[in-house]
Amino acid sequence: MAGKDRKKQLARQRYERQQQRRQAEAARARRLKIIGAVAAVVVLAGGGTAAAVVMSGDGDGDGKGAAAGASPSAGGQCAYKPAQADGAPKDLGRPPAKPAYSGVVQATVKTNEGDVVMDLDAAKAPCTVNSFAFLAQKNFLDNSPCHRLTSGGLNVLQCGDPKGTGRGGPGYEFPNENTAGAKYTKGTLAMANSGPDTNGSQFFMVYGDSQLQPDYSVFGKITKGMDVLEKIAKAGSNPQGDGAPKKKVTIQDVTIAGK
Repeated sequence: MAGKDRKKQLARQRYERQQQRRQAEAARARRLKIIGAVAAVVVLAGGGTAAAVVMSGDGDGDGKGAAAGASPSAGGQCAYKPAQADGAPKDLGRPPAKPAYSGVVQATVKTNEGDVVMDLDAAKAPCTVNSFAFLAQKNFLDNSPCHRLTSGGLNVLQCGDPKGTGRGGPGYEFPNENTAGAKYTKGTLAMANSGPDTNGSQFFMVYGDSQLQPDYSVFGKITKGMDVLEKIAKAGSNPQGDGAPKKKVTIQDVTIAGK
């Protein structure tokens, strides 16, 4: 009897290991899709070696992107459509079609490592800012992890997935905007995605100049708290270069002020 129980236990452990491997492979595949399906090629100084840099987001794109830099707010209206996402609250709803803000909007992201203050550009990215403010006011981002830290050619901290898996989102998606000629220099605030027009809740903060194709909606800049991001980046990630921050980062609260 003991022998049979032992065999069952070993079989169960074997099954659990297989499931863990499959989940890890799926997560890695998702990560490799990051900020879009198109890789940005970074030429390393001196060596002439090229490295593909990509970032995963929180939706599945249909490959039909809007014209580069075009605002999706046709007639002053934003298009938020339902989308599948891990952990999306059933009662969250969607942002109002008419953007609630214009001009510069200040956002303060309070984390366990310190505050990061941002100027959101509602003039150039009205629908993105509208969504970010909606999620903040719904407390969607409260107590959520910043699940991804990259370094090298891509220097960003990625947040906005309450589940911390890289596959989570708010249950809706919306088109890209403000991408024409976009540069991802230090201090840039932009949306992560998994293809054209699949923006949801995941965003990234650039703590060092990064090489990316202009495929990710830029919706603001960091005005205070860069030292917080640099401290997190200095501690590194696991795996090194692209993985979970070694210094655990949790968004405690996001506040929005001004129009």
